[in-house]
Amino acid sequence: MFENFNIPKELFPSDPRFGCGPSLIPVSHVEKLLKTGTNFLGTSHRKPAVKNVVKSLQDGLKKYFNVPSDYLVVLGNGGATLLFDMLELGLADKKTVHFTCGEFSEKWYEAAANIPQIKTEKISVPYGEGIDGKMVEGADMICVTLNETSTGVQLSSLPKVGEQTLLAVDATSGAGQVPCDVSKTDIFFFSPQKVFASDGGLFVAIMSPKALKRAAEIQNREDRYIPIIMRWSEAISNSEKNQTYNTPSLATIFLMDEQVKLMNQLGYDEVVRQAKRKAELLYSWAEEKDYLSCYVKDQKYRSVAVATIDVSDAYPVDGLIAKLEKEKVAFGIDAYRKLNRNQFRISLFHNIKYEDLEKLTKIISNAIESV
Repeated sequence: MFENFNIPKELFPSDPRFGCGPSLIPVSHVEKLLKTGTNFLGTSHRKPAVKNVVKSLQDGLKKYFNVPSDYLVVLGNGGATLLFDMLELGLADKKTVHFTCGEFSEKWYEAAANIPQIKTEKISVPYGEGIDGKMVEGADMICVTLNETSTGVQLSSLPKVGEQTLLAVDATSGAGQVPCDVSKTDIFFFSPQKVFASDGGLFVAIMSPKALKRAAEIQNREDRYIPIIMRWSEAISNSEKNQTYNTPSLATIFLMDEQVKLMNQLGYDEVVRQAKRKAELLYSWAEEKDYLSCYVKDQKYRSVAVATIDVSDAYPVDGLIAKLEKEKVAFGIDAYRKLNRNQFRISLFHNIKYEDLEKLTKIISNAIESV
């Protein structure tokens, strides 16, 4: 359908990376890594050259999120998916409640449901709808997802929990630009390959005093086996020393530190403002065109990090996506694979320029309207 569509050269974006998977890493950050030469890569993570970068990253995140002084920024290997098990094994006491609205919030629940020592409950809504969570009687951990990457749904507010209950927030694809007061959470965790423009394989968990205390209590229980690699005691004690328990990817830490420095130059409020402006561009475009629609119908749940835009079945988008990828105009804008929708899923992460998103919307409109 789109084989003969010619993309005007003036609409080519400055960078074709619009994907919601691995983020757009600025070339300038890679060039800074290259300039470290023999002084960083290949160095033990127990040495000052690496520990100083880890400390810079931890301090930068504290500043960016305005983290309370008695919270701890914990780093470890394995990514946010590993934390699904770590959280349940090492922070849940008797019962966790999961509020799900997509593939990744479901995966977190499924990980919890596989642990026999813990009772789990799921409260869910259909994909494309939002859910904020609430306190549930008997729960000692409430689990919510800040931004559901698969559907482009975000929280509109944080639930309030009891004094003996932890609020755990999976912020993987939203941390940094989906509004959230970290001081109202007990464990706010994410990976660096989304808004923070680095590679995967690392987790960041910002933990409250209540969460740190719970981790210590669970660690000493004789009825709970926790593999060493998943023990919060190891992650916490190493993070206090600006280290990780086992050898990390140094490039991942370096690139994330550079991105946090970049975002701290603007400040949290300005980054959020820019994210909202980009989201408004995408959603207004979808509402203006009769062949497009917003997958997330309720405006208060529409993500400012991941935009999901449905397309009329009269215009199958696979061919257009393939053409844009072949001509290196846009990478990674296909719908989440398991949704099986005729849809664009477009990243609004911080490094993606507003002007490039404008060009992308014009290219898609021109292509469809030329059919």
